[in-house]
Amino acid sequence: MWVDIWKVGWGTGHWLKGLLRGLLCPDLGGRINVRPYKKMYPNSSILGRPPFPPKRGQASGFIAQIPLPALFSPQQVIESQFNMRNTNLHGFPLNTITRFPVTPPLDWKPGHGTPPRVPSVSAVTLGKKRRSDEHSPYDLKRQRFSSLGGRPGTSETAALPLAAQTATSRLRSEGSSPTLSPHTPKPTGCVPPVKEEPQHSAPETPPPPVTKDKLSQQILDLFQACQQQDDDLQKKEVCRAQLQREIQWLFPNSRVYLAGSSLNGFGSRSSDADLCLVVKEGPMNQKTDAVYILSLVQKLFYRLSYIERPQLIRAKVPILKFRDKISGVEFDLNVNNIVGIRNTFLLRSYAYIESRVRPIILVIKKWARHHGINDASRGTLSSYSLVLMVLHYLQTLPEPVIPCLQKEYPECFNPSMDIHLVPEGPKDIPSYNSRNRSTLGNLLLGFLKYYATVFNWDKFVISVREAAAFPKPSCREWRDKFICVEEPFDRTNTARAVHERIKFDSIKAEFNKSWQMLQLKKDLNFILPVRATIQKR
Repeated sequence: MWVDIWKVGWGTGHWLKGLLRGLLCPDLGGRINVRPYKKMYPNSSILGRPPFPPKRGQASGFIAQIPLPALFSPQQVIESQFNMRNTNLHGFPLNTITRFPVTPPLDWKPGHGTPPRVPSVSAVTLGKKRRSDEHSPYDLKRQRFSSLGGRPGTSETAALPLAAQTATSRLRSEGSSPTLSPHTPKPTGCVPPVKEEPQHSAPETPPPPVTKDKLSQQILDLFQACQQQDDDLQKKEVCRAQLQREIQWLFPNSRVYLAGSSLNGFGSRSSDADLCLVVKEGPMNQKTDAVYILSLVQKLFYRLSYIERPQLIRAKVPILKFRDKISGVEFDLNVNNIVGIRNTFLLRSYAYIESRVRPIILVIKKWARHHGINDASRGTLSSYSLVLMVLHYLQTLPEPVIPCLQKEYPECFNPSMDIHLVPEGPKDIPSYNSRNRSTLGNLLLGFLKYYATVFNWDKFVISVREAAAFPKPSCREWRDKFICVEEPFDRTNTARAVHERIKFDSIKAEFNKSWQMLQLKKDLNFILPVRATIQKR
């Protein structure tokens, strides 16, 4: 007689074998054989093996160093679907229930992203009484009927609307946080903190630039209408926090960071969100290891009801593109692209060091997008390259509008700084009092003229790190490129996507045509339809 024993190993199987001999089949002469689950299904996820083993040659030895816990068993997947259904059995409208507990926004400090507890099966399989600090695989079923979210670690505020949870967390922090002392010194830096701080301790926001002409007022109006709002950032942060919890089922010690225009101060209301998944310190092979990790995350995202269209794009820095159905935000997730986190906070420092920087850059990005020269996937300029080009121009004027931060504050932007300390680096940088009093309109005209008639594309490299244009090196990275924009940290070419002469000529033509038109008309609508742009946000 064969008896299938599920979810046990050999030790427990032999123990149950003796029990069955005595209780169920006393007259079979002890001829009972046990087929342990491990032998029947050697690759099952409940045995601690990932159900998606890497194919031969798919990833390098780095993957073997990462502890890959089991993905969800079929029973856990079914139960999680029931949990999603049960979230509306408490009488709350669906649009007022958060799908997960609210965490402190934009939390960059290490140690807060506690990985989910791996269920302990020793107490279950050995027949011992489970201690209070141990968890069985069946705890999820109990939690389904006692908590709203059904996920381990769900807080008591999970059933509250987002506004109520935010107010509750604020009241708790006001009652216990030592940072609210009236004797707390006011920071001197101009860069707003990433994490929410009490209002009295936040740095003063620089006043908006003074506008005395129509063109400058159009630029300022467009900026104020299209700039990213606090609730836009909150939507992205809420999704980031939940995705971090989901991914930590795969990589318990990983962290997910928000980066790019969402955080650097140059984002608009329609900006996508860039996420960086950090699974280890140091560089990673982007062709093999990063692609393999993203493929695992992609399979995980297929099981999440609020994630739509996860698409793996293999590029020099591979990304996983997807959409959050609840917020409608498009996301790009990369793996261990640490330089993207560093340059996010460098650009954030430039954004807030002078009040004219953010309006002029946002309008230039909108202008480039309108004229079809702001899409690296189509062989034109990326938004990052455009931002560096504007910063370089503002640095190299006879009277600079902004300084070179990497030269004046090298300790704040040290390339070897621990990644968790990067947000704290520029917090004490003061605002820059420039002697250049040019209006926003004059700065926009000067930018277009500089790249239309002054800058020598064939011989020089645009550098924000040096606040200068230096001669092209003879190495392959720069020699045959039409546009050369230096990345401030790893010193690669951020404009390498412009690799066709026809694309390069179209970029130069747009600079020249827009400069001449704007110089003649002094009206932004002649190079960028303001009303239509505001409607698109």
